[in-house]
Amino acid sequence: MLSIVIPIHNEEPAILRLYDGLTSVMEIINRPYELIFVDDASNDRSFDLLANLVETDARLKVIRLRRNFGQTAALSAGFDEARGSIIISMDGDLQHDPADMPALLAKIDEGYDIASGWRKQRNDNLVMRKIPSRIANWLMSKVSGVDLHDFGTTYKAYRAEVIKDVNLYGELHRFIPALASVYGARIAEVPIQNPPRTGGASHYGIGRTFNVMFDIITIRFLLKYFTRPMHFFGRIGLASGTTGGAILFFLLVKKILGHEIIMQHGPLLFTGGLLLLVGLVMFTTGLLGEILMRTYFESQGRRIYAIREVRSQQEAKTAGEGK
Repeated sequence: MLSIVIPIHNEEPAILRLYDGLTSVMEIINRPYELIFVDDASNDRSFDLLANLVETDARLKVIRLRRNFGQTAALSAGFDEARGSIIISMDGDLQHDPADMPALLAKIDEGYDIASGWRKQRNDNLVMRKIPSRIANWLMSKVSGVDLHDFGTTYKAYRAEVIKDVNLYGELHRFIPALASVYGARIAEVPIQNPPRTGGASHYGIGRTFNVMFDIITIRFLLKYFTRPMHFFGRIGLASGTTGGAILFFLLVKKILGHEIIMQHGPLLFTGGLLLLVGLVMFTTGLLGEILMRTYFESQGRRIYAIREVRSQQEAKTAGEGK
C-alpha cells in the first residue's frame, strides 16, 4: 500500500488540480493507496475543498493542524497517520508533478530505502534561489556524506520502516536522507520535473538560507556525535583546558622567580583563566550530553542500530515446514 503525504498551506487554487492529477496517476500505478493532506492552518478555503472531497473518496484523509506549525511538523503528522509500507511526500503547490511518482517507486522496488527527487532543471530565480540552493546542497552533501544534488525538495519516496525511525524537529524535513543515513538507509536520486508556479506565492525566501546553514551545523553534530557527545565537547575542553593550564603554569613559574604577574602579564593571566574555565564548562557539557543521550535511548527503548534483515537455518526450516 502507498501513502501519499501532502502538506499544504493556503493552496486553494491548486487543490482540485493536484487531486485530479494524483488520482489519474494512481490509476496507472494500480496499487492500493491513500492520500493524506495535512492542512497547516490555512486561512483560505483549502480545508473546505478537501473536506468536500473526503465525502466522495474513502482513500482521502485530511488532517487539520490547530495552528501553523511549519512544513516539518505537517510532514511528521502525515507520516504518523500513514498506513502504507511505502510513503511518498510531495508539495501541494503543483510544483511537483504526480507523473514522476512511478520513477520514484521504481527505485524503491529496486531495493532502495529512499528515492529522492532531483530538480535537475529548476525554474527559480538564479540569484535568490538557485545559487544559494546549490551552495547549501553542496555543503550538505559534504557534511552528511550523502551524495545528493537536491536535499531541499519534499518530493521523495520512503520505506515506512525507515521514515518512521526518523524524528523531525525544526525545519529538518529537507535533511531526512542525511538523518536516515545514520540507520544505513540506501538512497537513490531520481530526476524530476519542476513545473513553473502557476499560482500562489512561495513560502521560501533568501532569509531561509541562513536557517539552512544553522541546520547544516545541527545535522553535522547529529550525524557524527549524537551517540557520543563527549567526543565533541571533550576535545574542545581538552584543548582549551590544556592551553589555559599551560599559561597559568607558566605564569606561576614566573611568579615564583620573582616577576610581577599582574602588571606585566595581566591580559595573559586573564586569558589563561578564561581558557581553563571554558575547558571545564566543555567537559561538564559533554558529561551532561552523555547522560541525556542515555536517557533518550533507554527511556524510550530506542536502539542505536537498525536491522535490515535476519537469516538463520532455523528460520529457513520453519519457512519450509509452512509450505
